[in-house]
Amino acid sequence: MIKAVIFDLDGVIVSTDELHYLAWKYISDQEHIEFSKTINHRLRGVSRMASLEIILEKANKTYSNEEKEALAEKKNNYYIELLSSLTPKDILPNVLEVLGKLKDKGIKIAIGSSSKNAKAILKQIKLTDIFDEIADGNDIKKSKPAPDVFLIAAKKLGLNPKHCAVVEDAIVGIEAAKAAQMTAIAVFDAKKSELADYRFDDIRDILRLV
Repeated sequence: MIKAVIFDLDGVIVSTDELHYLAWKYISDQEHIEFSKTINHRLRGVSRMASLEIILEKANKTYSNEEKEALAEKKNNYYIELLSSLTPKDILPNVLEVLGKLKDKGIKIAIGSSSKNAKAILKQIKLTDIFDEIADGNDIKKSKPAPDVFLIAAKKLGLNPKHCAVVEDAIVGIEAAKAAQMTAIAVFDAKKSELADYRFDDIRDILRLV
């Protein structure tokens, strides 16, 4: 029985893909590293430092840990600047309807995001108060596909992970959900995952499960 639904943030509630792309492109251009939409697509659901490692695969030099930290910080600072452009209009279609109906049914809702900027994003789109709990990159040492962020969300909700469902748009997120022994609901790109318990074209289909 599903008692809570844990949502990934980026790509499920709101799309900041373009902002991440612009921020990583800014860094890549400064470092003269090849970067493209294809490479950016590999970064979905991946932590900031893991994303940087993927980008540096194309670099012509080796970076020290200190240099990597500096690049990641520079990217994040630019990304935060870009976040100021987000508004509630950027919430993805049908999300507000689903969140409202889940709450009406007595189902708890939470965010499970690898992003350390999750709370800032939620504030920008004015959704902070609707969620019962928020687990994000500040709570974990291991990002997806490790199950940590989802397990922390379940703990904050006071629920057994087996009573939680996860909504994810990234394959690594589905892997994390299954590692946490949760019901894995795939939308968008995550529908390619063979591990998903459900694959939905419309996020409103979640309502059929509760």
